[in-house]
Amino acid sequence: MKKAPIAILAILLLCSHDLFLKMDGHFIPPNTNATIKLFNGTFERSENVIARNRMLDVSLVGHGQRTKVDTTAWYEKDSITFLKFRSGKEGTWLAGVSTASRNIALPAADFNSYLEHDGVLDMLQWRSENNAMDTDAVERYSKHVKTLFQVGEKLTDDWKTVLGYPIEFVPLENPYDIHPGHSLRFKLLLQGKPLQNQLVYVGNDHSGQDHAHEEASNKEHAHEDGTVHTHDEVEPVGETHEHTGVQQLRTDENGEVTVSISGTGVWYLRTIYMEQVEEEGLTHESNWATLTFAIGDGHSHEHGEEAHDHVEDGLPSYSYWIGSLVLVGLLFFWFNRKK
Repeated sequence: MKKAPIAILAILLLCSHDLFLKMDGHFIPPNTNATIKLFNGTFERSENVIARNRMLDVSLVGHGQRTKVDTTAWYEKDSITFLKFRSGKEGTWLAGVSTASRNIALPAADFNSYLEHDGVLDMLQWRSENNAMDTDAVERYSKHVKTLFQVGEKLTDDWKTVLGYPIEFVPLENPYDIHPGHSLRFKLLLQGKPLQNQLVYVGNDHSGQDHAHEEASNKEHAHEDGTVHTHDEVEPVGETHEHTGVQQLRTDENGEVTVSISGTGVWYLRTIYMEQVEEEGLTHESNWATLTFAIGDGHSHEHGEEAHDHVEDGLPSYSYWIGSLVLVGLLFFWFNRKK
C-alpha cells in the first residue's frame, strides 16, 4: 500500500520544467549593477531553484570576450536563482547557462502526458504509431539556456556567439536592431550542426501562461529539480498543438525558423529535442534549449564605430535642416532687396 504514494512522491521530486534566463529590464545602462534571473518552471513563474553543482557552464559574452562566471556568484530567493553582475561597456551582450544531465524513470502514462504537454509531439506520434504508448521510459535530459540584453545604445556582434552547448538557438540578426512589424531569423544547432524539422515554440510576455497550463488542471507531473507542473487532460495526438498566444514553428532544411515580431516586450524560443537511445538503463535522451530577448520601440544606434542617420521617406534627416537653412537665407535676401 505504501508503494503508490512513494512512487508519486518520487515523480514530483524528480521532474523538471523549462529553464529560462530573464531580466527585469533587457535594456540597461553601461557600468551599472544588474541582475539575471534563472527561472526553473515556466516563462511566467519559477517554481524551484537550480542547484549550483548542476551548472556546467555560466558565461557572459561582451565585446568579443567570453567570461566564465563562478557559480558562487548566484544566490536564491523565492524559488528563483539570481546572478548579480556589472553591466560593463555599451554593446549587445549574451549570457548562457548549461546544466549537467539527469535521469528520470517514468511510467508510460506519465511519460505520454509529459510529451504531450511539453510539446514533444514527434516522439509522442512515434509511440502512437508504433504501439509503444504502454512502454515505460527512462530519460536522460539536460538544459541549455541563453539570453540577450542591450547595454547602452551601441550595437555589437556578440549576439551571434555560439557557446558550444549540446543544443542552442543562435540569432541570425540582432534583435536590438529591429522593432515590431519586422521578423527575426534563428538557427537551431544540435552538437554544432543545424537541426532540421524540429518543433520550436515562440512566445512573449503578452502570451499568457506558457506550455505548462497553469490554469484549470487536474493532472500532476514533473521532472527532476523538485518542481511540479500541472496538466489538463491529454489531447489527441496530432501536428497542431498551440497554447494560447504561443506560435508553433518547425525548422527548415537549414535548421532555421523565422519569427514574426508583432510587439514590444520580452520574447522567447523553446524546444526539446528527444531521441531514443540504446544504452543500458536508458530509453531516451533529451536536450532542452531556450533563448530570451527583448524588442523595443526602435531607437538610434551606433553600428560598430560608425554612427548612422535614420532615413525618412528616402532622405537623411540632415537634408531637411540644410533645406530649411537655405530657405531662410533666400527669404532674408529677398526681404532686404525689397527694402
